[in-house]
Amino acid sequence: MITVKTVGIAGLGLIGGSFAKAYKENSDVKVLGVDLNNSITHLATVEGAIDGVLDKDNIGECDLIIPALYPDTVIEWMEDMAPHIKKDAVVLDTAGLKREICEKCFPLAHKYGFTFVGGHPMAGKKYSGFKYSSGKLFRDASMIVVPENGEDQLLLSNIRAALAPCDFGRITVCSPEKHDEMIAFTSELAHIVSNAYIKSPSAMEHRGYSAGSYRDLTRVAWLNEDMWTGIFMKNRDNLIKELDYIINFLGEYRDALDKEDSDRLWKLLHDGKMAKENVDGK
Repeated sequence: MITVKTVGIAGLGLIGGSFAKAYKENSDVKVLGVDLNNSITHLATVEGAIDGVLDKDNIGECDLIIPALYPDTVIEWMEDMAPHIKKDAVVLDTAGLKREICEKCFPLAHKYGFTFVGGHPMAGKKYSGFKYSSGKLFRDASMIVVPENGEDQLLLSNIRAALAPCDFGRITVCSPEKHDEMIAFTSELAHIVSNAYIKSPSAMEHRGYSAGSYRDLTRVAWLNEDMWTGIFMKNRDNLIKELDYIINFLGEYRDALDKEDSDRLWKLLHDGKMAKENVDGK
């Protein structure tokens, strides 16, 4: 059974900073952290979110290591740090894609004797960066876990125990392929639809006419285009499939309106309502 006495976190933005704060606020573990921006590392130290700066000399102390970095940077960082990670450590990344990361990092773990597990916390905010991080960010959220062997119950039990200070509401276990397929629908498609919706010329005049529906649909239109461009391109096969689905469905609604076919429109709306009820309830 893993005993976490020291956690190492690479990347102290919204996600990494929130992990650091969760462990500091809800446990007595030592937290070592580093950010690519030295001023953020210094700020996290001054605010007490980390106890020291994570580097090659002390990463060997860490029982749990969390690379909270962009997908490409996770791989680069792991290739650089892997020789310095102790053999019984668990490394759990947080990036939004899993196929490429797991393909590169599972073999690294085998080579150097530690355990690598893909991870993706389903939590976030409108704004990114350490400034907006919170020890409560993950409370009741889902944490997706992508182990090399999904049947390894001891490892999954260790991960649940190691993540306990973060107060996740659910641990979801899947393969890298399933993760990327589902995230294309639940996250990536939603960001693209929201981002496209707000481009309507009518958006400039929405004040006084909008309420909850507008707010819900536009919440994720404001995004980090650097990060999301990379994610979308790497998962383009799954994302194109989801875009084709929604473009086809939207075409059906448009066609019914264009042909003044109220019966067909009613059927489309009813089918959508029933689909929502079947998926989530009323």
